[in-house]
Amino acid sequence: MTLEISLAHRFGDFVIDVSFQAPAGITALFGRSGAGKTTVVNAVAGLLRPERGRITVNGHSLLDTQAGINVPVYSRRVGYVFQDARLFPHLTVRQNLQFGARFNPVGGATTSLENVVDLLGIGHLLGRWPGTLSGGEKQRVAIGRALLSNPRILLMDEPLAALDESRKAEILPYLERLRDELDIPILYVSHAVPEVARLATTLVALSDGRVMRHGPAAEVLADPNAFPVLGRQEAGSFLVATVLGHDRGDGLTELGFSGGRIYTPYFQAAPGTKLRVRIRARDIILALRQPEDTSALNILPATVREIGAREGAIVDVSVRCGETDLLARITRRSLIRLKLAQGTPCYAILKSVAVARRDIGIFEERPD
Repeated sequence: MTLEISLAHRFGDFVIDVSFQAPAGITALFGRSGAGKTTVVNAVAGLLRPERGRITVNGHSLLDTQAGINVPVYSRRVGYVFQDARLFPHLTVRQNLQFGARFNPVGGATTSLENVVDLLGIGHLLGRWPGTLSGGEKQRVAIGRALLSNPRILLMDEPLAALDESRKAEILPYLERLRDELDIPILYVSHAVPEVARLATTLVALSDGRVMRHGPAAEVLADPNAFPVLGRQEAGSFLVATVLGHDRGDGLTELGFSGGRIYTPYFQAAPGTKLRVRIRARDIILALRQPEDTSALNILPATVREIGAREGAIVDVSVRCGETDLLARITRRSLIRLKLAQGTPCYAILKSVAVARRDIGIFEERPD
């Protein structure tokens, strides 16, 4: 595993006690305010020394209280990106980036300014002052400054929280590139399900200082019993699909995945491009028979995999389409009327217009 974290600490009446492992990519720490997300990140950064803990990044021990190891902050080689960019206002963008390079250890691997500028698309900003940048531009520069320090791990504490929707849409593709192209682990704090569904490789859901769910993001998001932690309103899953083609006439893009083909609003990507598409649970309808004469374009053969808790009027149902698990939200009355149970064959129905542009992102699979 690339990242191993185990720590326990008490703040008055609040106790955090978490333990998890994660492979390469983005590990998202998800939870409501006060769940303990920032505490975990600060412990990795060395800003907090927990009463008990062990933190290992790519085989390097940053903390092991039992062995008496506690690497100083300045020696941990951690890149930290906060909610606000915290750029130096008296330095240009280029000078801010070069400041990060000052912390690259002697003899360490060199991450060139040119590579970082290209990765984040900030070449046109180099001569500008931070005060003239948009929120999304500032965050990209802050990320670049962190990367130029040649960190072992990149920590991102809700980097999109202060941005409006248009600025989030601007920066998300660059975060996807970081996930797919960098060889360093990224620990990413968020309380936004759409953000996590689009970016996360691994999802660690926290509540009251405890790990409630942990595993590959696709599995956790499709878990019908995860809603107490993830929240019902934005619950949903995602599928990895390949662009098959576009129809400019009606403004649709055709995608293929393990469960069949679906149509979404037009997304600018060449045929063969792999995409990650988030689908909200409330946008999927289940049927026992294939419907005819319907406006819905996406009708997928499926099998009920798991049924969530049946308390209240709403039930989350996980269905399998090919090798992909999708989450559907239906009423308990519908569950009973359709006599749905584990193994029941059905159809998952999704309107093309239910998939928003912000729910689609580029995805490059990492080699095993």
